[in-house]
Amino acid sequence: MEPGLQPSRRAERALDILNFVLADVRYGLGPYASIYLLTEHGWNQAAIAFAFSFGSVTGLVSQAPIGAMIDAVRAKRALLAGAVMVVTAACFLIVLAPYFWSVALAGVIGALAGSTVGMAMTAVSLGIVGPAALARRAARNEALFHAGNAAVNLVILAAAPLLGIVVVFWGLATAASASVVAVMAVPARAINHDVARGLLRDTAQPDRPSGWNTLLTNRPLLVFAGCGALFHMANGSMLGLVVQRLALADPAHSVALAAACMIAAQLVMIATATLAGARADSWGRKPIFTMAFLALAVRGALHALSSNPAWTVTAQLLDGVGVGVFGALFPVVIADLTCGSGHFNAAQGAVGTIHSIGGILSGPLAGLIVVWAGYDAAFAAMAAIAAAGAILFWLAMPETGPGLRRASGPWHGRARRARPFSGRRPAPPR
Repeated sequence: MEPGLQPSRRAERALDILNFVLADVRYGLGPYASIYLLTEHGWNQAAIAFAFSFGSVTGLVSQAPIGAMIDAVRAKRALLAGAVMVVTAACFLIVLAPYFWSVALAGVIGALAGSTVGMAMTAVSLGIVGPAALARRAARNEALFHAGNAAVNLVILAAAPLLGIVVVFWGLATAASASVVAVMAVPARAINHDVARGLLRDTAQPDRPSGWNTLLTNRPLLVFAGCGALFHMANGSMLGLVVQRLALADPAHSVALAAACMIAAQLVMIATATLAGARADSWGRKPIFTMAFLALAVRGALHALSSNPAWTVTAQLLDGVGVGVFGALFPVVIADLTCGSGHFNAAQGAVGTIHSIGGILSGPLAGLIVVWAGYDAAFAAMAAIAAAGAILFWLAMPETGPGLRRASGPWHGRARRARPFSGRRPAPPR
């Protein structure tokens, strides 16, 4: 049997384990880095934001090139394992040298490796299960990722009052080691690298990558990128604002409260990602994404109404709706719109770049509003941006799901409609 043709149970089990243990590695320290620098070393909010802005800019400009590299590279397991180790090393650099330029360097390194981890994980999944099963697999990946994240934060919530923030770093080291083992447990022969880059392999003739103009002229892809930028502009700073407000109000319990907020969101993300993957083909991608925008708008409005810790943790449940949908269905929509082009991962990176612009603008915008008008006004502004994104998405974004899109065919000239992944190589031409 030729490599990478049929999804194997061993490969899918390894993906399950990998997504669960990868939860504490993919995004590094996350908001705990801000808490660590704010409470342990006396940094102010402006210095923290400026130091990490170098990594944000690096992530912005590197995603498309990283995606193109993943399209071309066939040693995806080694690439993924190496990126996991680099993310972990970058996080420990912050601990060992909590100075401005070392933290900035760690942010840059972590951004490069983190982008590689996310896109390589999706490429490996697509290469194993094929395009027809990607919605199910992507949703399962996302649900397990959030289950792992919730488990990690439960450990932090229980151990932080006794051990302090050091428990975060021990957890990161443990998860990184387990992630490398899980990556190498994925059978190399299970990955079809042509399918992993968005080429279809069940046609009479072997497919070839299309020209880059298929991405640049793909109007639905551009609409998806622009609307996603509004989502991330509203969402990017919201958790940080929540954590900062909690830390300033109650420094002694800030780590525990931050963990509680993230646990609440992760539990909803698991259910949301599972539901989105199960219903994406029957309900369509468009209504599910619109609900994600609306949930974000309501979440911002609730945070603007009260800063009570119990209210805050409850409002954070809605974080799970928006992030769960985007995490589960983002690669599915990209796969819909680039099917047959051979540029799936490059398109992920390019659209991710536009989304990152929104995320980068979110921090300074929210910070300025906090300084001028307070946290409540910042949350209200983020809610308004999310509501605008919901309206634009509903009006401008077409449905991309198979069987639900318009009968006129594929979205761009050279890409072909997705067909079931048959698991067979085409017969050579005579």
